[in-house]
Amino acid sequence: MAIAMIGTWRMAYEGLEKGLEAMKKGQSSGDAVETAITTVEDYPYFKSVGYGGLPNANGLVEMDAAFMDGDTFAVGAVAGISDVKNPVSVARKLSHDHFNSFLVGTGASEYAALNGFERKSMLTERAQKIWAKRKREIETKGLSPYDGHDTVGMVSLDQQGSMSVGTSTSGLFMKKPGRTGDSALVGDGYYCDSEIGGAAATGLGEDIMKGCLCYEIVRLMGTGLSPQAACDQAVYPFVEKLKKRYGKAGEFSLIALNKAGEWGVATNVEFTFAVGDETHPAKVMMANPGENGTTTIEPITQAWMDAYAKRIKAPID
Repeated sequence: MAIAMIGTWRMAYEGLEKGLEAMKKGQSSGDAVETAITTVEDYPYFKSVGYGGLPNANGLVEMDAAFMDGDTFAVGAVAGISDVKNPVSVARKLSHDHFNSFLVGTGASEYAALNGFERKSMLTERAQKIWAKRKREIETKGLSPYDGHDTVGMVSLDQQGSMSVGTSTSGLFMKKPGRTGDSALVGDGYYCDSEIGGAAATGLGEDIMKGCLCYEIVRLMGTGLSPQAACDQAVYPFVEKLKKRYGKAGEFSLIALNKAGEWGVATNVEFTFAVGDETHPAKVMMANPGENGTTTIEPITQAWMDAYAKRIKAPID
């Protein structure tokens, strides 16, 4: 059985490399997802996930995360959790519980503490500076408070044919306290069935959750569509329907992987993602919306990678 993995955004790359190596050594798809996402959560320069994530309007880093086992449909999720080092690990543990498997706010944070998960202030000095700068800009320039909402999502397939999916995010920058997007909601931000495949989403959660798109992509793959065809067919018509009936649509980017290790992507913005399998090392690709409800995908350049590394570490004025 082939192994394969796909993750959202350039930030998934290093974690995805580790996840693939874990599965090559015989570890499970669930282990690979957790390894990959905790790598992203721990890196302080990714400002929309974990440590270094941008805070809410009150200056608190509130995080959402989820995990789903494609063999059993077991789901665990947390929303509005704070001061916990790796929310996705808490979500995975919760997936083993039949009751109380989705916890929010102080309940999620207390559960993490009682179960031995590492407590940590997730607000870095850099993130606090970005928050303070945005507060000034809101007051002096009238800028929108909302900027940035990228979720890391990972879908994996292991040597036994088992599949898993996980998500993690600090959510919308400057969000109202208690706000939750799609990332913790099963069917919206993620879904997985080992007999078919899995999907994960990133973008504006308030709009993504209107379409249950991850479930729809997996359902379409179950009818025989390839992951790419399923992504295209689920995402682009819904974006147009949302524009027509709701009046607007935020950013949508979705990834999918099927039980054969084939992958697909659909997006209405410029979107990077990482992908790899047992014969192809992890690489970063760029997707853009194409013509007639299709997606164009191409490799990114080393120059792009270098510029990205420089940009995310640039000094904060």
